[in-house]
Amino acid sequence: MFPPPPPGPAATTAISNRSGTVAVRTTEQGLPVELRLDPRELRYGGRRLADEILELCKRSAMEAGARRREALERDGMRTDILDQMGLPTRAQVAEAQRAQDEEEPEPTSWMRPV
Repeated sequence: MFPPPPPGPAATTAISNRSGTVAVRTTEQGLPVELRLDPRELRYGGRRLADEILELCKRSAMEAGARRREALERDGMRTDILDQMGLPTRAQVAEAQRAQDEEEPEPTSWMRPV
């Protein structure tokens, strides 16, 4: 996937689609700083690919927010303040992932289960 992020104050998070053919690394705000595409993804067209990249950026930002929340909780910040900051919980990240997985079509194959 991606090499580890460089040391420094800017935290980034990497995430990929289910098949691993599109991967992004974003800042905590969801701004992409690195993008990896399998050339096979280009056959689906620009609109679909752009939608996929934007969705991955949103998921990556949500993951980064949950990590930030966990770090602040470890440092003793109160839950109500974290809620006001809008930082997602691990449960919210999992629910968003589950919803995304339900929307994403299953891979198609000519093979059938045995």
